[in-house]
Amino acid sequence: MTSSVLRPLGSSDLDVFPLCLGGNVFGYTADEKASFEVLDAYTAAGGNFLDTADSYSAWAPGNVGGESETLIGKWAKSRGKRDDVVIATKVGRHPDFLGLRGDTIKAAADASLRRLDTDHIDLYYTHFDDDETIPVEEIIGALDELVKAGKVRHIAVSNISPERLQESLDFSDREGLARYVAIQPHYNLVSRDTYEGARRDIASRAGLGAAPYWALASGFLTGKYRPGVTVDSRRADKAGAHLETERGRKVLAALDEVAQAHDAEIATVALAWLAAQPTVTAPIASARTVEQLPALLGVADLALTDTELAALTAASA
Repeated sequence: MTSSVLRPLGSSDLDVFPLCLGGNVFGYTADEKASFEVLDAYTAAGGNFLDTADSYSAWAPGNVGGESETLIGKWAKSRGKRDDVVIATKVGRHPDFLGLRGDTIKAAADASLRRLDTDHIDLYYTHFDDDETIPVEEIIGALDELVKAGKVRHIAVSNISPERLQESLDFSDREGLARYVAIQPHYNLVSRDTYEGARRDIASRAGLGAAPYWALASGFLTGKYRPGVTVDSRRADKAGAHLETERGRKVLAALDEVAQAHDAEIATVALAWLAAQPTVTAPIASARTVEQLPALLGVADLALTDTELAALTAASA
């Protein structure tokens, strides 16, 4: 794969591979050896966009948060790859740095930089909006300081209401401060209203690039969940629930048809539909093993026809 597959991320100067590799499994369901193997294979195939968060994976027994960042930093240094990859991480959910107070954001960024063993973060997301008490002025102000200090190249936003997103963008524009260049929404073939509508409209007007998470609906859109099939996965209950819905069954049937026409994996088709949607730059998907990667990487080479895209869109309505 060549650099021609890279896509510009929103209004930033970052060019990224059309499949962003999720780091939520690193240090959780993938140990150091497995994580390094996945990272090696992803970058060898031309991939350059890594997504993590300071909280990954604080939920796992024995973990404290930051395990994923630490492994990515260790891998990048050992391979001499830091300048070849775009590293995105997030602030707001680490147990020691909860919320988006200005001082919290700045302290959390320093901690992330130490774990990543780097002097800059390419893309820094607010993980969840802190809209109960924190004005957007404080959040954007702290992020702007990080950009001016050279610790962060670009800022981005994840879970946020349309109203707060617009308010944040307006404040950045009005004050001439750092401005969000990307958004990370929950978005896939069986969860469209989590992004489509007001949130996507704002992203489109503002020139934000979208990197959707849960792009494969916790594994449901890989096609491995079928009636009567038991899947050994920590997310089996969540993913399997889509089989109980008419939409889930219709989407699977449409994916089967398109995948067969292209001799492609179902996951590849689901990601290709997402990658073709307005504002979407690169869906996020994670792999615990190298064997899971080809179906994800295939999105860079699979172009669906307008008819196929329309059929998938109709099935997921």
